[in-house]
Amino acid sequence: MALKTPSIKELVATLDLEPHLEGGYYRRTYQSDNQSMVTTTGGQRYRMTSIYYLLTKDSPVGHFHLNQSDIVHYYHLGDAIEYSLIFPDGTLEAVMMGSNVIAGECLQLHVPGGVWKASRLTEGSAGFGLISEAVSPGFDYADMQLGDRQKLSECFPEHSVMVEKLTRG
Repeated sequence: MALKTPSIKELVATLDLEPHLEGGYYRRTYQSDNQSMVTTTGGQRYRMTSIYYLLTKDSPVGHFHLNQSDIVHYYHLGDAIEYSLIFPDGTLEAVMMGSNVIAGECLQLHVPGGVWKASRLTEGSAGFGLISEAVSPGFDYADMQLGDRQKLSECFPEHSVMVEKLTRG
């Protein structure tokens, strides 16, 4: 029997997701409560945290932001998601996460701490893309910076058109 593609409303309700400030929806699913905390320059952090992250046709962009921790993304289902990564030296990398590995889409993506990252849902039949993220040391809002359109365009003028599209006004 073929599985029915869930609706966005069903996914948000079933996974108990809430709106994320960078765009899309999320829910923390894990934090390493049974291990000792890690000391970082920002303070004590869990060794690892994990979330579900959902982009939808109504909220299709995860706006540029920078995390201090390394993040591994895991693609689950729906339409492909395109990631735009700007490294500290200005190098731009585009990566497509999705299920079509034969066409070069990836199921896992590592984004090192200190890299500007934005994601965008591609057009497809599902109208959503669902991933998970594992963050180490664990995510803390104090370690995340939302991209400022003007500042990012000044730092990376060669990418200003993309920065304009993938930052909040």
